[in-house]
Amino acid sequence: MAQLPKGDQKLLNAWAFYDWANSVYPLVISSAIFPIFYEALFSDRSHYIHVFGTEIKNSALISFTTAAAFMVVAVMSPLLSGIADYMGNKKNFMRFFCYLGALSCIGLNWFSLQNLYVGLLFYFLGLIGFWGSLVFYNSYLPDIAFVEQQDRISAKGYSLGYAGSVLLLIVNLAMVMKPDLFGITGTPGEAAMKAMRYSFITVGIWWIVFSQYTYYYLPKGNSHAGEVTRDVIFNGFKELKNVWKQLGQNIQLKRYLSGFFVYSMAVQTVMLIATYFGVQEIQWESKEQSTIGLIICILLIQLVAVLGAVLTSRASAKYGNIPTLIFINGIWILLCIGAYFITLPMHFYVMAALVGLVMGGIQALSRSTYSKLLPETEDTASFFSFYDVAEKIGIVIGMCVYGIIDQITGSPRFAIVFLCVFFIVGVILLRRVESETDK
Repeated sequence: MAQLPKGDQKLLNAWAFYDWANSVYPLVISSAIFPIFYEALFSDRSHYIHVFGTEIKNSALISFTTAAAFMVVAVMSPLLSGIADYMGNKKNFMRFFCYLGALSCIGLNWFSLQNLYVGLLFYFLGLIGFWGSLVFYNSYLPDIAFVEQQDRISAKGYSLGYAGSVLLLIVNLAMVMKPDLFGITGTPGEAAMKAMRYSFITVGIWWIVFSQYTYYYLPKGNSHAGEVTRDVIFNGFKELKNVWKQLGQNIQLKRYLSGFFVYSMAVQTVMLIATYFGVQEIQWESKEQSTIGLIICILLIQLVAVLGAVLTSRASAKYGNIPTLIFINGIWILLCIGAYFITLPMHFYVMAALVGLVMGGIQALSRSTYSKLLPETEDTASFFSFYDVAEKIGIVIGMCVYGIIDQITGSPRFAIVFLCVFFIVGVILLRRVESETDK
């Protein structure tokens, strides 16, 4: 078909619709169903398993695997984005990582303790597929939308992603709680595990099927003449190096980025391990209550995060970005300390609501504050690439720290409390930022 012009509404809607397709991964796989399934594999045995030649706790193992995947993404993103931009085949790269992630989700159907290495590989590749496709998906925004359209269509993508992921999660929850309605047989425990495995398949199919609408309309891209040289391959890293040099001349931005890097480690880690903490440390009355309760908490966080983003936006308009970020980090410190003492489901529900409130706020405000502090430049893409890589490396460090403490102490409670250190350091660094946006 003929390529649609930049700014065309049909093209913008097709781009935004990829959020509907891929957002089922972070909600169903990363946050809800897979963590519950993974913990259920160890319900009849110790949480420790012999793997890679050593005895390791299951939650520490998944933390290290997650960290390894994000490390690959952090290194790979600037490498592939430079090549894709030069060759003009962003869509092929995006499609490859989409299919890699989706097929890996389907592969999780065969995840078991007997096939642990294969299962971990699928989990690892699923993470890479999701985040790898996002690199190219996000880079399309300035190509398909004019500046005045970008905020609106980006917000539309997020709303579509939320709606689609929650819809599938509700279906998956029904499968787990009422497997007989879906023709899933076996004892209650066996049927629930089968339903969770089938949920992984539904995520993969959903992701592939609904992404086709996006691929049908997205342009391939503009290619350059000539071969892919060493300079082309490493162009992304050169851009990051140039941004680093510019940060040396912009002390204000450098201080803010340092603070963001530190507290973001803790924020992202809490988001990734919250469900594992809930399964291991909360005294649920039964497995059924545990499954329902944890998924309700995930949905609660999603809903409250929207409210948190709105309240944070209003607070920043009244008090300034940096003071608001410092206040939110202070709440995170209290939440990490409070997490050490919670044991009952009601405690966890309250904690989930509070986490959602500050999670949505700190993510939205962090990115907008960074945008406000950028110097006058047309090369904002390089600065945001640097921001994204910094965030990914922060996740690697945060997940490794969490995994090490969990492995040594045997309890995620100590690991959560230790995350306070990151928030405290973040507050100290943010206090050194004298933002023009707050004057």
